[in-house]
Amino acid sequence: MNTVERDLRLELLNSLLTTPHRDLAKVAEFHKVMVELDPIFYGHLAVWYQRHGDVRDHQEVFLGNLLTSNVIPHRDAGFVMLQEFPPYQVARIVDFMKQQQGKVPRSARTAVRRYLEAREKNPQFFDRAAVRARKAMKHLYATLHIKPNSRADAILFKEAPPADSLAFMLKQLAKAQTPAEQAALIVEHNIPYTIAVGAVKQLTPTVLVALISSMTPPEVINNLKSLQTRGAMEHPEVKQLIDGKLEEAAKSDRQGRVSAFKATVAADVTQLDAATVAKLENVANEQIKKRGKIAKPTALLIDKSGSMDVALEVGKQIAAMISGITVADLYVYAFDTLAYPITAKGKELSDWEKSFQHIFPNGGTSVGVAVETMRLKKQVVEQFIIVTDEGENTQPYLVNAYKAYQRDLGVIPNVILVKVGDGGAFGYVENQLKQQQISVDTFTFKGDYYSLTNLIPLLSRPSRLELLMEILETPLPIRDDK
Repeated sequence: MNTVERDLRLELLNSLLTTPHRDLAKVAEFHKVMVELDPIFYGHLAVWYQRHGDVRDHQEVFLGNLLTSNVIPHRDAGFVMLQEFPPYQVARIVDFMKQQQGKVPRSARTAVRRYLEAREKNPQFFDRAAVRARKAMKHLYATLHIKPNSRADAILFKEAPPADSLAFMLKQLAKAQTPAEQAALIVEHNIPYTIAVGAVKQLTPTVLVALISSMTPPEVINNLKSLQTRGAMEHPEVKQLIDGKLEEAAKSDRQGRVSAFKATVAADVTQLDAATVAKLENVANEQIKKRGKIAKPTALLIDKSGSMDVALEVGKQIAAMISGITVADLYVYAFDTLAYPITAKGKELSDWEKSFQHIFPNGGTSVGVAVETMRLKKQVVEQFIIVTDEGENTQPYLVNAYKAYQRDLGVIPNVILVKVGDGGAFGYVENQLKQQQISVDTFTFKGDYYSLTNLIPLLSRPSRLELLMEILETPLPIRDDK
C-alpha cells in the first residue's frame, strides 16, 4: 500500500463522516476517484459501510457505483445489496446511475425488476411499500419501463385498488364514522401511522392506541413531535404505550433501524417531560454501546473561545456518546487560552449538560493549550478529539504542543478534528499538522447530530490501519441466482 493510495483511502473514510443532505453530486466525485484508483478496496468499503455507516447518501452512491462497475463481483454485490433498500432509496440509486453515471446496465435493471417482483409476490409486502412510498414505486416501474402485474397496476396506476389491498382500506378508514371503527381498521390491517394520520378526521385516545400499537420503536421516535402535537402525551394509557415502545427501542439489536442520536434530538425538539427524555437518552446510550467500545485512552478537547457555542454543544454530545463506551481513561477539557478540565457525575447527556453549565464561549484561542496542560499533568492518551473551527491566535500552538507531548510522554496519539463553525473550518490546524507528518482524521460537522455516531469506528479501532484491514476483509455478497 503506497502512501498516496493509503491517504486516499483515509480521506474517503473521512468524507464518509459528513452528511451531504440529499445532494449525491457532492459526494459522487470523491467516490469516483476512489473507485478508479482502488476498485478492490472500494468494493469492500461499500459492503462495510452498508453495515456500519449511517449516512444514506453515501450508501446510495456506493450502490450506484457498484451496479455500474466494470468489475463483475461489484455488480453482483450491488445486485444483492439493492434488495435490502427501501423503495425511495432504490429510486434515488436509479436516478443517480442515470444522472451521474449516464447508464443503468442490464444487470442493474434486472436487480430492480427482481426487487419489484419480490414485492408483487407478497401482497402485504407490496401494499405497505405502495402506501409508504407510492411515488418512488411508480417511478421505478416507469423510469425503467418495467411492466407491473395486474394488482400492482391497479393500485399504483389505475387508482382502482382491489378490496384486499391496504390502499383500499385507507379509503374505508377515511369513510369510517366512529373512532371505534377507525381503530378496528387500523389494528386489523396494521395501517402505518404516517399514512393513517392523514385519513383520520380526529385522533381520539382510542385511535391513538391503535396507531401506536402498530408502530415500530423507530417509528415512534421519528414521530414523537407529531404524536405530542396531537395530544398523545396527555392521555395516561397512550403515554404508557409510547414509553413501552421507547423501552423496546433501547433493547433493539437492529442496528441502523434505531438511530442513536435521533432519540436525543427528538427529545430536544419536542421538549418532552423529564421521564420521556430520560428514556430517549437511554435509547441513544444503549444503541451506541452496540457499535463498539473505545479501548484507547482518549482526550476530548472542546473550543470555548468567542462564538464557539456550536463547539460546546457538539462537545457535550460527543462526551455523552463516548463516555458510555470508553473502557480506558477519558479526559475532557474546554479551552480558550486556558484549559478547563470537565468531569461529569454520570454518563448521560443530562450529566454532561450540568457539567458544562458554567462554561461559556469567550476569549482568544490556543488549540494547543489543553495538550500542553495534559503534558504537564502527565495525562497519557492515544487519541485527541478536538472540536474547533481551527482558528488559532495564541500560543501554545497545537503543532508545538503536540510535539512536546509526544517527546515527553513517549506516545504518538492520533488526532481527530471535528470541524465546526459557519466558515466550514478553513483548514489551518489540519494543514499545520499534516505538514509535520502528524496523523490527523477530519469530521466536518454540518448541523446533523445524527452523523456524530459515525465517529465511533474511527475511535473504537486500535489503529487506522486495522480499520482499513477490517474493511478489506469484509466479504462481498454473491449472487446465487445465476
